[in-house]
Amino acid sequence: MRSTRLTIAISFALTLGLAACTQKQSTLPESTAKRDETQRQQPATTPEVARLGRDDKREEHKGIRADVQAAAGAATAASADAEKDNVADAVKPVSIAPPAEPPVSISAPKPASMVAPAPVAQRNASGTLHYRASPAVAGQPTHTQPANTERYQDHADNPLQITADNPVSTFSIDVDTGSYTNVRRMLTANQLPPGDAVRAEEFLNYFDYGYTPPTTRDMPFSVTTELAAAPWNAQRKLLLVGIKGYELPQSEIPPSNLVFLIDTSGSMNSPDKLPLLRDAFKQMVPNLREQDRVSIVVYAGSAGLVLAPTPGDQRQRILDALDSLSAGGSTNGGAGIQLAYTTARQNLIKGGINRVVLATDGDFNVGTTDDEALKTLVAREREHGVALTTLGFGAGNYNEQLAEQLADIGNGNHAYIDTLAEARKVLVAEAGATLFTIAKDVKIQVEFNPAAVSEYRLIGYENRQLRREDFNNDKIDAGEIGAGHDVTALYELTLVGDGGSQVDPLRYGGGNKPANSVDAQEIAFVKLRYKKPNEDTSRLIERPLRKSELQDSASERLRFAAAVAAFADTLRGGAHLGAFDLERIATLARGARGTDSDGYREEFLKLVATARRLKGGQETPEVAVIAD
Repeated sequence: MRSTRLTIAISFALTLGLAACTQKQSTLPESTAKRDETQRQQPATTPEVARLGRDDKREEHKGIRADVQAAAGAATAASADAEKDNVADAVKPVSIAPPAEPPVSISAPKPASMVAPAPVAQRNASGTLHYRASPAVAGQPTHTQPANTERYQDHADNPLQITADNPVSTFSIDVDTGSYTNVRRMLTANQLPPGDAVRAEEFLNYFDYGYTPPTTRDMPFSVTTELAAAPWNAQRKLLLVGIKGYELPQSEIPPSNLVFLIDTSGSMNSPDKLPLLRDAFKQMVPNLREQDRVSIVVYAGSAGLVLAPTPGDQRQRILDALDSLSAGGSTNGGAGIQLAYTTARQNLIKGGINRVVLATDGDFNVGTTDDEALKTLVAREREHGVALTTLGFGAGNYNEQLAEQLADIGNGNHAYIDTLAEARKVLVAEAGATLFTIAKDVKIQVEFNPAAVSEYRLIGYENRQLRREDFNNDKIDAGEIGAGHDVTALYELTLVGDGGSQVDPLRYGGGNKPANSVDAQEIAFVKLRYKKPNEDTSRLIERPLRKSELQDSASERLRFAAAVAAFADTLRGGAHLGAFDLERIATLARGARGTDSDGYREEFLKLVATARRLKGGQETPEVAVIAD
């Protein structure tokens, strides 16, 4: 009987405790509530609960009232102890440690449901290593991503411009490549991408077109132009404007102050996210030097400093910190960014590379979640000399829109990492371009001569458009060029008299106004403005483009760039290509493949072939991770 009474007492006390916790939960801020939700997933049995049984046996003679009181007290103590233990388990905000102190240790291992399973790394037919979901482990729950929550910025293609009405095109350069690799991930997974995930300029800028670089750092980049017939319509022309950044020798790379800001929230618990992220950053470690400093900040329910600023030659210490990361909790991205910038500013290297490298799937859901607030924070911090690079990972809830915009505002660049090969490309082979800025606030302005050009259209750069007056305004933020970066822009033109105009002439005139003082042999006037990294006043580069530069046949670089632009247009719906389909795109690209030492152009051809198959009605069901 007493045993039955004891059981009832314990159940009643625990019920009261649960009700109290529930009432308390309803008053918690969102971030704390989500943290407690994660904590309740942990095993309920604690030393206090075990002790409860022993204490009650000694107190049975005091009756059920005493049983209830003892059980309630023990349950309260157990709840407090569990709360204390769980808080210790989470990554806690900590004060910034000076460089000489050891790194802050990572939390204890998370429950099985929070720990990412070991990834299965497999190579496809081209030898690329892909991260795929591990086989399920019996009895071990796994994290599942919500479907169809990826976010991309809506954008319409640039409209056709009548030169006589609007002869000037102005835009900020963009060196991002994330759209191409993200779309590659989808096609590799047998998915056609949504149109807004495709940005033509990021497709173009993924490839090296062999532009001649400047010979000295005094001129931070060279400018190349080329003009030839468009492959999809001989009555129209393609104008290529190419920029090549100065290739900085290894010996000239200044000391680096790098803060790796790593998302360790529950949404990162997938083989193509945190496991791939860890391996990606490890690619950088062998090239770090004694004069470099590396810090690691993580964020989940709260933000914490995992690795205090550490000399780059202490490689094992950095690797150990990366290996200790695990995923779990909600995503307080705003707090993480603030802590990362604070760390970077407290260890600022004057004249060096000072950069936060944010690696995330972009799923910010607690803390500073308002996009405009995050943009304001990043814009303010860039004035302190700290740039921001964003690296995207994973599928299912990828917020590319925010990651790309934060990088633009933060004087940095955005890339998407889908394989270890891509990690080596971005963080090792192109480390100088990724990390070291040689020119900032770079703007392009092209004035077309209405006596020579009847219509034009800029391909891509829709979210980088500037007003005409912004070109000469040094207060207007624009794009940055890293050491060795390639930047490519394409215009589609219709020359006067070629018969390729898409808009009928006005019946009552006013459309074809000849230039007043410029001969029709001059097609356009190209201008670029830029600032050196430590200067606030821009410098100007300008040059005319003449009809005499029109080539009878396009070069290999222009043909391949045209194929890439056409592929992007096709994935967005093919509104500008007429009958120029994927088969013709493949033929054009194959003829312009060149030496292709890295295999990137061959891989492009395989993506075109995949898109042809998928558009032919052979789509496979959607998957959330990369598959061969």
